[in-house]
Amino acid sequence: MDPIYGRLQPEAALHTQQLSRLVYEARENRRRVLEAAGAADEEALLRRIAAGDVAEHPAYEHYLAARILADTHQAAREALNGLLQEANRR
Repeated sequence: MDPIYGRLQPEAALHTQQLSRLVYEARENRRRVLEAAGAADEEALLRRIAAGDVAEHPAYEHYLAARILADTHQAAREALNGLLQEANRR
């Protein structure tokens, strides 16, 4: 077993692996959505929409997707951090 999982119970190790994958996928999918929209971040995309630099559709959908992915990424990181902190206390 990978040393990172050595202190974890099997269920916690599986959960850690799943959360790690979610962190990665949310980050990469957010990056792809923003890249497709031609923006560095959600705020920049929203400014471009408001200024009329890009069409509302599908740019606003890209904005919403990027926001959801950013929120998912943050929540998964926090959950993963909590799980690893718990494991380190043992």
